[in-house]
Amino acid sequence: MDSLALLSIDSSTDNASLAIARDGKVLAEIAWHSRQNHSVELMPNIERLLKQTNTDIKSIGCIIVARGPGSFNGLRVGISTAKGLAFGLGVPIIGIGTLEAAAYQYAEKGLPICSIMGAGRDEIATALYRLSADKWQQIIAEHITTVDSLCEKIKSKTIFCGELTPFIIETLKLKLGRKAIISPPSAGPCRATFLAELGLKRLQADVCDKPSTLQPIYLRRPQITQPKNRNWVASQTGSAECDNI
Repeated sequence: MDSLALLSIDSSTDNASLAIARDGKVLAEIAWHSRQNHSVELMPNIERLLKQTNTDIKSIGCIIVARGPGSFNGLRVGISTAKGLAFGLGVPIIGIGTLEAAAYQYAEKGLPICSIMGAGRDEIATALYRLSADKWQQIIAEHITTVDSLCEKIKSKTIFCGELTPFIIETLKLKLGRKAIISPPSAGPCRATFLAELGLKRLQADVCDKPSTLQPIYLRRPQITQPKNRNWVASQTGSAECDNI
């Protein structure tokens, strides 16, 4: 199983990333700021990563893709690309939540991990995870809320990670004090490495998805009529937010 090469794809937000893993280790990751140009950037960057790691695309044994929440356009491009590659190569596909991938890098810290991304309309998308008795668990499923409402539910010391804006960080510190452990900026929003790590565990457990049924995680309905600035809308959360979440 470890001899397989795995390709992980995250195009769920403007902060896109890709990773290649082999023999249980991530060989390389590339990341870029997309500004909703995933449809023209994704395949060239996949080709770049394959070349960088000297990986023949035919040696890819599994495709792992971020399911969201996130941008409608970004998720559509990422998941359709992943499905096309999985079908064309005849390999398994595994979908993993974007918030879960962001949280997984802190799994060994022994604390609850609250993953956050801005959702526009002064709201956030969030979920809570924890590694307990060597079992990685989702404690609270992905949902839309406000930072204030989230803070009211936090009763113990918690790690906060994801795409944290200055507004979100300031509010968490103000409302929660020492209970809020903010992930360092150096951690960044790149998630493809952790997608690969989670994907490998699921592949080893034979927990895979079907290309025909794999669907994105949308917490809101996709907008049918796009605003003039169709890509991103600024909100009080301090970030440019995607056209869906």
